[in-house]
Amino acid sequence: MTRASAGSTGDLLLSVARQVRRRYGSALAEYDITPAQSRAMRIVSDGDEPLRLSHIAERLHVAPRTATEVVDALEAIGMVERLADPTDRRATCVQPTPAGLRLRQVIDETRQRESTAFLDRLSAKDRADLHRILTELEES
Repeated sequence: MTRASAGSTGDLLLSVARQVRRRYGSALAEYDITPAQSRAMRIVSDGDEPLRLSHIAERLHVAPRTATEVVDALEAIGMVERLADPTDRRATCVQPTPAGLRLRQVIDETRQRESTAFLDRLSAKDRADLHRILTELEES
């Protein structure tokens, strides 16, 4: 039995996703940033407004304490800054610093580079088909 036929399609999808995450994590290590920190940077820098820590936790699908730890680490290296929430003095918001915005660009370039390198073994048609299929699955 071949490796491909040994597992279900779902198992194969998870295996490929793990491979991509490992490649991505290794590439990010060059910049002293973890995959969790990169996900948080992408969330924090997606909009024009600072985000509450609770919203960051929701978007990361983690406990608020975990989001706080990730933001603490990013703040310690100057990538984000905390500010008081203008509508709720008990809440804290987070926004990227200029260095954080530059890091976001590096993160995006690294993700693109690693994805391209991983998928280059597929033909252009196969990549297009995979993209179409994954988009359809994500939207369902």
